[in-house]
Amino acid sequence: MLTLFGKICRKLRIDNGELLKEMADKLGVSSSYLSAVENGKRSVPHQWLETIAETYSLSKIQKRELKEAIEESQLTMKMELTGYDNKEKNLIMAFAREFKDLDEENRDKIRSILLNSKKGGE
Repeated sequence: MLTLFGKICRKLRIDNGELLKEMADKLGVSSSYLSAVENGKRSVPHQWLETIAETYSLSKIQKRELKEAIEESQLTMKMELTGYDNKEKNLIMAFAREFKDLDEENRDKIRSILLNSKKGGE
């Protein structure tokens, strides 16, 4: 199934008269790898945001849309845990393990806590 990232890439290719292979060459990967990323079978490499934005001269708005599409299309997430004590690491890992089992009400509560915390820290 084509991800939002895949749809944006396809549109870029159409707008630039390119084939999948041509975009893959610009990204330094095989066409099968690019296809797997576009179809959500592989995560989008982190450096692709800048590479695509520069290669296709994206506007700030287009780059932001691409960034959002990449974030939405991600299959996995890495998090640097340096600087966290064991109690904090355990909380982070518990959240990651249990997130899928949270109901919408609890997700909304957590979202609210995080957004309010961010506003207070700005």
